[in-house]
Amino acid sequence: MKPILRLSFLLVLMAFRPAETKLHIFLIGDSTMANKLPFDAPETGWGMMFPQFVNEAVEVQNHAVNGRSTKSFRTLGHWKKVYDQLQPGDWVFIQFGHNDQKQDDTTRYAAPQTDYRKNLVRYIEEIRAKGANPLLLTPVMRRKFDESGQFVDQHGEYPGVVKAVAKQYRVPLIDLHARSREVIVQHGVDGSKHLFMNFPGKVYAKFPDAKEDNTHFSPYGAALMASLVAEDLRVISPLSNFLKQSPYPGKYAYELPNVLAPAFRKDTFNITRYGAVADGVTLNTQAINQAIEQCNRAGGGTVLVPKGFWLTGPIVLKNNVNLHVQDGALVQFSRNTADYPLVQTNWEGVDAIRAQSPISGTDLENIAITGKGVFDGAGEVWRPVKKSKLTASQWASLVNSGGVLTADKNTWYPNERALKGASAKRPGVVAEGYTLQNTADIKEFLRPNMVVLTRCKRVLLEGSTFQNSPAWCLHPLLCEHITLRNLTVRNPWYAQNGDGVDFESCRNGLIEGCTLDVGDDGICIKSGRDEEGRKRGVPTENFIVRNNTVFHGHGGFVIGSEMSGGVRNLFVSNCNFLGTDVGLRFKTARGRGGVVEKIYVSDINMTNIPGEAILFDMYYAAKDPVPQAGESNELPTIAAQPLNEGTPQFRDFHIRNVVCQGAETGILIRGLPEMAIRNIEIENATLVANAGLVCVEADNIKLKNVMLLTKENTVMKVQNSKNITLDGITYKPGADLLLKISGDRSKAIRLVNTDGTKAKKEVEFGAKVLSNVLTKK
Repeated sequence: MKPILRLSFLLVLMAFRPAETKLHIFLIGDSTMANKLPFDAPETGWGMMFPQFVNEAVEVQNHAVNGRSTKSFRTLGHWKKVYDQLQPGDWVFIQFGHNDQKQDDTTRYAAPQTDYRKNLVRYIEEIRAKGANPLLLTPVMRRKFDESGQFVDQHGEYPGVVKAVAKQYRVPLIDLHARSREVIVQHGVDGSKHLFMNFPGKVYAKFPDAKEDNTHFSPYGAALMASLVAEDLRVISPLSNFLKQSPYPGKYAYELPNVLAPAFRKDTFNITRYGAVADGVTLNTQAINQAIEQCNRAGGGTVLVPKGFWLTGPIVLKNNVNLHVQDGALVQFSRNTADYPLVQTNWEGVDAIRAQSPISGTDLENIAITGKGVFDGAGEVWRPVKKSKLTASQWASLVNSGGVLTADKNTWYPNERALKGASAKRPGVVAEGYTLQNTADIKEFLRPNMVVLTRCKRVLLEGSTFQNSPAWCLHPLLCEHITLRNLTVRNPWYAQNGDGVDFESCRNGLIEGCTLDVGDDGICIKSGRDEEGRKRGVPTENFIVRNNTVFHGHGGFVIGSEMSGGVRNLFVSNCNFLGTDVGLRFKTARGRGGVVEKIYVSDINMTNIPGEAILFDMYYAAKDPVPQAGESNELPTIAAQPLNEGTPQFRDFHIRNVVCQGAETGILIRGLPEMAIRNIEIENATLVANAGLVCVEADNIKLKNVMLLTKENTVMKVQNSKNITLDGITYKPGADLLLKISGDRSKAIRLVNTDGTKAKKEVEFGAKVLSNVLTKK
């Protein structure tokens, strides 16, 4: 039938389709697509993951069956179940080939150029006879590499036949054979094992022995294959209309990162078997680490910390170990700084000497910290404290407890060594000449981060409480596939460098359901500092941040300022920031370099924000975001400087659905004269603040449907910025001035769909600003 006649025929048939019925997508194929039972875990067909990528207008029925070919799927009656349900407009996705190759099985074998081709054509003709639509997929790749590490294709002529049939019969085609190969090769010889069923024994109930299956997918591999199918549907009409949108502006669900989770053997190693005593006095460092070591040597499993009070020094994690801290367990790290030897590590993006972290792991795979117990980092014996952050009685109590004060009596340090380090040049930094041998006299200044995981893969932190850290609380560095779920992270609000979570140069991560109440940034993204960070050149990328609450901190969700290796592909949604100094805080400075881009933010609630609700700042001055009494937060005079590798860039941010009840400034965008902040979209926001919009040194900024309820008499200020679109801005009636434009480099500013008559004056132009820079509609 000619295409035009076929289209007319389909439209007629669809006219008789009941309006309340959904469009159906039927999946027919073999085990790589098929549904599995819970007992089959972790085996997963990609068809099990595919429904999450289509919207509610579609119902996906997965009729694929293990071991079926184009021949046996029909002869065993599976096709009839699909055929009998087909309605005009439905779709059938057809993927066979693995079992058609089995020449020794006459019930399944179909030679590629004869029976296999005929079977595909027959499916196509019968689907079209029902007014439905066929879609062909080439067989998905098996994983195989030769001794030199080159990928080996095992599918012979079958993929070529699928493509030829699709072309001859004008059937939409998804070449999953080629696409899956790209993914497998990209993951590498070892990394690609995790796409398939490769794991040791005693991890899953169905598989007491080790498994090596490079045909069938793990949940991670199945999700990636399903996302490839969804991606290719974007160019197939009308299926592109049924792809599911993500919560993030302009992104589909299939475009979100996939994170590979760890899995552990069922063996349990109780720390009491190794001599641990829960009396709060016995130092259990050796017992806990011995249990971890024995668990690792046995092939992995769970190290159990039962309920009770467990005093310990540093804990060192090992491969394949889940450190499980039972509900009711308190792991109290020692307050004796002598228990923490100096080690070479990383601090604020540069190589440095620091005291050993209470929990650490380096070059590990498949690790976890789980359970509802509590880890206390004994931070009070390490941290300096500023007088301005305590009440008079709190300060007096702290001074009376011991320690030493700076000459101006405004900062307390735990001892003379910590104070000496405060006056040193870049204390502990290896590039300044510090070594393990010459840093002992400033040891307490070199306070550790509480949990440091370096170059680790497949990491899970779930359910536990981490509190009272000497410095940053959780610091994954150069890690891949890391999940933080349902954690509680607490530091005193006055804790200097008391960040909650700092992901640095990490790839593929998820943080969800966490609660943070800390002294510095809450959830922070970093990638190294200045020249060292640029030389490392590893961005933090492909992260989902969702359903988290930050009660206190310098910022709720933060990028920078150490972002010299770059940051990209971050997805932030459904977070609450309650009393954080700044809500969304994006900061950098000259000298950092690096590019921050492709940041997607949606559905953020904020209240009682002392600083900015949304802040883009390329002139970060390394001080508290909210001025202390007597301090000024005014921007110094900025002169342009030449562009170089240290010039940072912020671009391509997409923010929508933000509500803030109470802030100093609703939106502050502050770029550099030589490098504007570019391509920022903020849509559907309600911001109650003292000041509304302040936009300086910016290019291509779009505000749409933004309500700015301000106390200041000027609602919006734009300075030395261009290509600014202010669309659908609402504000309190009676404002003195809606928009002030200043700076001789301001141009191409649009004020549209905005009622300027509610202000006493709509627009004011600064000196040297021409009136034609503004367009109103």
